[in-house]
Parts: sequence; structure tokens; C-alpha cells
Amino acid sequence: MSGRESSSSMSPSDFLDKLMGRTSGYDARIRPNFKGPPVNVTCNIFINSFGSVAETTMDYRVNIFLRQKWNDPRLAYSEYPDSSLDLDPSMLDSIWKPDLFFANEKGANFHDVTTDNKLLRIFKDGTVLYSIRLTLILSCPMDLKNFPMDVQTCTMQLESFGYTMNDLIFEWLEKGPVQVAEGLTLPQFIIRDEKELGFCTKHYNTGQSTTHVWMAVCLLFVFAALLEYAGVNFVSRQQKEFLRLRRRQRRNQKVLKHGAFVTVALQHLKRSSSVCLLWKYFRKKFVDRAKRIDTVSRAAFPLAFLIFNIFYWITYKIIRHEKP
Repeated sequence: MSGRESSSSMSPSDFLDKLMGRTSGYDARIRPNFKGPPVNVTCNIFINSFGSVAETTMDYRVNIFLRQKWNDPRLAYSEYPDSSLDLDPSMLDSIWKPDLFFANEKGANFHDVTTDNKLLRIFKDGTVLYSIRLTLILSCPMDLKNFPMDVQTCTMQLESFGYTMNDLIFEWLEKGPVQVAEGLTLPQFIIRDEKELGFCTKHYNTGQSTTHVWMAVCLLFVFAALLEYAGVNFVSRQQKEFLRLRRRQRRNQKVLKHGAFVTVALQHLKRSSSVCLLWKYFRKKFVDRAKRIDTVSRAAFPLAFLIFNIFYWITYKIIRHEKP
């Protein structure tokens, strides 16, 4: 019987049983090339969405498709005409899989709506493609001493949990090891990716944030501006005290018009006229002083803030600048 005739007479169920089922002799507990060369597992990641990058908890959230590809000679076939087989995810329990895990993972979950978000494909030469969708919370230790001009390196660290490099080697796909969904951006960060010795590193620049130093000085300037406003108001309103004297002078003049003692009335008039002159003098003095304070403040505040900016940016951008 030829191979084509035998494949046509063999049902898919019989074929899968012969390939990896009970009658195949396949043992999912044993790695490919047992006691031989290590298994090379090629990985690549498609970033579907990026969650928050939190400085407080020093972690970030990401939704990815993790793809792994390796060769298992025991799964090679020639009896079936198709060049590859797309299998149900339940078949994953029937084959050996790399024990990959994320070393810096703080939390993770699978996706199973409306079905398990997993893909299993086997090729004729025994190559296995395994893809799975994950949502991960990964730790990202940050050095914030140069905040906000710092550049942090957030790693996505993939490792084998139980095998050594004598048995299992992870390597990145040569072309496009890390792919990002089109249009994926973060409002405060610049994302870059690179391949680096078994690590997928994500760099992000903290952008337009402010430090405590920066916030403290800005608050100080705001508070000083409020004090200046209050001071100018206080000085300019001192003339109200003399307005009271002016009103008292007018009342005295009315009383004196109907009084009987002309001499006393003249004395009061003289005193009232002197108060009027004194009021005009102080009024001009306090108003001029308030205007002078306001004029000086308009020039001093921007100049002081400009000087602070020069020293601040030189200190943080040049003197304390460090490469990531």
C-alpha cells in the first residue's frame, strides 16, 4: 500500500494517536533529543497593549502574544499530506513544552474568552509552534535620583525554570524578536526595544514629570506671589485710615458752622486743614510705595525663576546625567 493510500485510509484520530497518542510511544515528560544536544527554543513577542508604568510600585502591565518554536523529531511525519497541522489547545498536554517562565513577574493571567487563547501547530519536520496570549505585571526596579531626566530599563526576563543550558536554550527570533501593535503609545513615555542576551528590554523615558525639588520651588514662587499681592494690598489700603480722619474733619466742619464760639471753630478748622494735608501726603506715599513694590516684583520674580531654571537644568541634565 502506498503512503498516499495509507494516509487516505487513516482517519485524523488514528493519525494523531499514532503521532502522539497511546500507540505512539511518545512521552511528554521527556524532552526532545534526550541525553543529546540541547533543545533550541526560538521566542518572539507581540505586544498587544501596554498598561500603566507605576513608579510607586515599580512595575508595568503588558498584554502580549508569546510565541515559541522548537523542533521535536518525534513529531515528524510523512503519512499525512498536509504540510502542517493546526491542533486543538487541549493537545498541548500530550506533547513536551519548554518550561518557560517570567523571572520578574509579579502577577499574570491567561485569557479564555471565548476559548483558550492558545495556538498549537506542528509541521512535517517536527517543528512545533506554540503561541499564547498573556497579561503580565512585571517588576521594574527604578533608580529615580535623576527624576525627571532619568531613563529606566524595564526588562522582560524569560528563563527556563528547571532546565540548564545543557538541555534547553532560549534564543530570540533573528528578525522582529519584539513586535509592537501599530499605533501603540504611552502618554508620558518613549518606548524602545532591543534584543539582549536572552532578555527583552523595554526602555522608557520619564518625560515631562516633576521632582520634589521642582515642585517645592514652584510652590515657593506661587506662595511668594501671593504674599506680594497681599503686601501690595495692605500698603495701598493704609490710606483708608486717613479717610476716617477726613470724614471726622467734615463732621467737625458741620458742627462748627452752627456753633456759638467762633474762636474755637477757627482752631478746629486749622486743625482740620492740617489733617487734610497730612492725609493727602500719606495717601500719595502709600500708593507710590505699593506701585513700587509691584513694579519690582514683576521684574524680580521672573528673573529669579529664570536663574533657578538655569541652575536646575544644568545640575540635572549635565552634571547628574547618567547613561541608562
